[in-house]
Amino acid sequence: MDDQEFKNRAEQSLQALYRRLTAASDGAEFEADFNSGALAIEFEDPPGKFVISPNAPVHQIWVSAHSKSYKLDWDNVAGDFVLPSSGQTLTELIQDAITKQLGAEVSL
Repeated sequence: MDDQEFKNRAEQSLQALYRRLTAASDGAEFEADFNSGALAIEFEDPPGKFVISPNAPVHQIWVSAHSKSYKLDWDNVAGDFVLPSSGQTLTELIQDAITKQLGAEVSL
């Protein structure tokens, strides 16, 4: 994958995730913000912040959540950015992280 293809895929993935987060945040205790190519999810109770951003030099999307860093690679079979260690897609990873943060099931 070249740099432009990565940029397009990352932007499409983050925009789609942002739309899902915006819809889900109506019924949950978090707020999503998409700014300067990075996506932030903020929680008031319990307090916390997740950051999802593209890392162009290595063609990955990086997620910082629960004091951990996750590095997702593009998977042609899944057609999505995937966490190699678990096979979770970006949306699945974020959904699980939000559910863990809030202690309540959240569906994206």
